[in-house]
Amino acid sequence: MNNFMIGVLAILATITIFFASRWLNRKFPHPLTLPVLVSTIAIASGLLIFDISYDTYFIGGQWIDRFLGPAVVALAYPLYQQREIIKQYTFIIFVGVFIGSVIGVFSGLMMGKWLNLDPLIIKSVLPKSVTSPVAMDIAYSIGASPALAVVLVMVAGISGAVMGPTILRWAGVHDHLAKGLGMGSASHAIGTAKSMEMNVQQGAASTIAMILCAIIVSIITPILVVLFL
Repeated sequence: MNNFMIGVLAILATITIFFASRWLNRKFPHPLTLPVLVSTIAIASGLLIFDISYDTYFIGGQWIDRFLGPAVVALAYPLYQQREIIKQYTFIIFVGVFIGSVIGVFSGLMMGKWLNLDPLIIKSVLPKSVTSPVAMDIAYSIGASPALAVVLVMVAGISGAVMGPTILRWAGVHDHLAKGLGMGSASHAIGTAKSMEMNVQQGAASTIAMILCAIIVSIITPILVVLFL
């Protein structure tokens, strides 16, 4: 089978699995039936069962991956719609995201040192709360493993999207702006997509949090590596 047919089959399989996951989530709404979680498990399981390498799957998967950039840019529209609210709470937003970014990086650092993990692993944990392209660049700059960093980014994103709404509800956080800032700071693009499903204002807040978090983490991570590693 040539690469063209492999690519087409990979794209069709991914799209079919995603829409089936969405149907499952609508039929049985629960954090554990979140489409991104179910789709990831289903695709990974299929590759293992049929002994298909990731490189083979990515012949088609790369074309879906390339839409990540335009999809992130498209988040600017709800951000524009909520611009007045964002202007009103600019200082609060910046302070909240800054604190969240510092805690996200520092907690990973301290947990890694407490567990006596290899420095390479600790460094790879640090950029877990920013979107994948930024995490890879940070990993390169601090001597971490970009591949491991991306895996940890996926874990943070999916776990945040699955458990984030429930944790926020248990914590008594009901304001859409606050929930969006929390989801965007902790779970980057995946958390932002989940926030967008829940409320437009929450999605806009999550978008700005994701952007600010990427900038802040890019600045503070090398500093913490020099100071503690």
